[in-house]
Amino acid sequence: MHTRVKLFECGVCIKGFSRKSNLKRHLRMHTKEKPFPCDLCKKEFSLESHLTARLRTHTREKPFECDVCSKGFSQKWNLKIHLRMHTKEKPFACGVCSKRFSQKCNLNTHLRTHTREKSFECDVCSKGFSQKSTLKTHLRTHTKEKPFVCDLCNKGFSEKSTLKTHLRTHTREKPFECDVCNTGFSHKWNLNTHLRTHTREKPFECDVCYRRFSVKSTLKTHLLTHTKEIPFPCDICSKAFSRRSHLKAHLRTLTKEKPFACDVCSKGFSEKSTLKTHLLTHTKEKPFVCDMCNKGFSLKSNLTTHLRTHTKEKPFACDMCNKGFSVKSTLKRHLLTHTREKPFECDLCSKGFSQKSQLTTHLRMHTREKPFVCDHV
Repeated sequence: MHTRVKLFECGVCIKGFSRKSNLKRHLRMHTKEKPFPCDLCKKEFSLESHLTARLRTHTREKPFECDVCSKGFSQKWNLKIHLRMHTKEKPFACGVCSKRFSQKCNLNTHLRTHTREKSFECDVCSKGFSQKSTLKTHLRTHTKEKPFVCDLCNKGFSEKSTLKTHLRTHTREKPFECDVCNTGFSHKWNLNTHLRTHTREKPFECDVCYRRFSVKSTLKTHLLTHTKEIPFPCDICSKAFSRRSHLKAHLRTLTKEKPFACDVCSKGFSEKSTLKTHLLTHTKEKPFVCDMCNKGFSLKSNLTTHLRTHTKEKPFACDMCNKGFSVKSTLKRHLLTHTREKPFECDLCSKGFSQKSQLTTHLRMHTREKPFVCDHV
């Protein structure tokens, strides 16, 4: 095998090249010269090949096709990387832990988990990131920029991957299937989380009380019980929440927004979980069955509560009088007898009630509504 003589040397970094044209291209890295402008978007490039690749993003041309799955690519190197998904080839190995990767950039990112290096810093909040792309995505939390727009509903997203996942809500596509129970998922991390219900694996441990969790976000929320931190405040009413999702749900109660609609009866809901529960009223499905009396339930939480009628378990105790309750909501109602708090107020006469059901009954006094009719009259 012949080794090429490197006759052309870079005056800036002493790197050698066998061809003058290669040196010329390399020098643009130092001079920042970009002689190839795109006529369509005016963006400039240091290499002609980069301009060619850019033009294909405008024309949607994908001349490089995968022989295995027929997927098209605008650049040859993208096809090369994609093929490794089929061949399972991982040519880049980590020198520290021997973990292998299909792309060099993924290896470089992984190496920072060993060095703890976070070389990309946010100018706004000084938060550090190990990847430039992660910093770019993070910056959108400050600028509120959402450059990835859904063609079907015009909803904007700050990340391309989030748009990709969102599109599955329209297509109903669930490409990730559980090998154990064949349940389909629209996102891979949902499948990974689901698999732990079969394996009973709880890989996330609390450093304070050593309690273990199957989901990282649940551990994160749990840690707030130790720190007493409530990081998500409502800008409208100053109420604070431990989870961003809880704040989001709360805001919908104020805006009356109901983005989750039932496909059967078009009824709208402010939370996805409530829609999920509602759908069971149409299917009459009761997938959660009691082992003791075979009674079926549409919700797992209802089965858990029902089981306490057999076990006589009362896990929710009042801090003031030590009275035990099988359901948390019953304890909540009971606490109002101590605090004398009446959070449910009548809009017509301002009378307060400790329970919502009491307010509902009271309102009928104003409306003269009599919903209960005797069958024998």
